[in-house]
Amino acid sequence: MYRIHNAVRELGTEGWHKPWSGSNGGSCVEVRKLPDGRYAVRQSTDPEGPALVFTHTELDVFARGWEAGQATLAAS
Repeated sequence: MYRIHNAVRELGTEGWHKPWSGSNGGSCVEVRKLPDGRYAVRQSTDPEGPALVFTHTELDVFARGWEAGQATLAAS
C-alpha cells in the first residue's frame, strides 16, 4: 500500500503524463500509473504538491466528471 504525502518525494518525477488538455493556460492534471495498478493524479502547476490516488474505476468516474465540467483541481 502506498502512503503518499508528497507526489515528488514519494513518486519521483518519471512516468507522469497529461491525459487531458484544454484551454486553461497549461493548468492541467498529470497522471502516473502505480505498480499496483492504481493511478496517481497531481496538478501540473504544483508538481511537488500532493497526489490523489485512484483505482482504475475511480479514475474513470473522475475523468467522466471532469469532462462534464463537474470536477476541478485548484492549487491552493
